[in-house]
Amino acid sequence: QVTLVESGGGLVQAGGSLILSCAASGRTFSTYAAGWFRQAPGKEREFVAAVQWTGGRTDYADSVKGRFAISRDNAKNTVYLRMNSLKPEDTALYYCAAEQWGSGSRNPTRYDSWGQGTQVTVSS
Repeated sequence: QVTLVESGGGLVQAGGSLILSCAASGRTFSTYAAGWFRQAPGKEREFVAAVQWTGGRTDYADSVKGRFAISRDNAKNTVYLRMNSLKPEDTALYYCAAEQWGSGSRNPTRYDSWGQGTQVTVSS
């Protein structure tokens, strides 16, 4: 397992942008797939985006495709989620997760390391 710490959340107006960061501990983070999930009040946790451990494959939920972009910088042990054209329905607590040798699954049970979350609030 790795320890994950998210940052970059905040309050933004609809149409605005944010960049979330997920910093990982450990020298083997390059062998981990990383995913972003979110959970709004009263709703279940949902998949947002993921990147394969090789970085060669990414996946996005339909609701964010074309607006969000996931990337990784293994030299910095960090995964990013760039969020553009934000909508009020994007408001949620955003979590970073990691799975060693993973393909970047949409299934949260595949991930064994989770961060504490960072809050994103989009005002209309």
